[in-house]
Amino acid sequence: MAFGIKRDELNRWKQDVKEEKIAFLTHYWIDERFPGSSTVTKVGCSNLEKLEKWGRQYGLNPEWMDLRGNYPHFDLFGEHQVSIMEAEGMLDQLNKFKKEKA
Repeated sequence: MAFGIKRDELNRWKQDVKEEKIAFLTHYWIDERFPGSSTVTKVGCSNLEKLEKWGRQYGLNPEWMDLRGNYPHFDLFGEHQVSIMEAEGMLDQLNKFKKEKA
């Protein structure tokens, strides 16, 4: 279940993915398969070679790409999520959710 984002944020992410940009979208996400994780970051790009190359620099296996639907992406959770978001200068997306919980 995804929640905690605004429609314009989602639409911007979708447009960036379509335009072959490496696009980040973080939102609350609860899934019993991933206990302890309350957020996920979707890193998408419609150019699969570009997305694969981006993921490899962080040790992400191309087989982990979610290719269902029109928005190919990696799902980042936990420590991978934090370290990658920090390296990409995107911690503000994660921190937004920490502030809302406080």
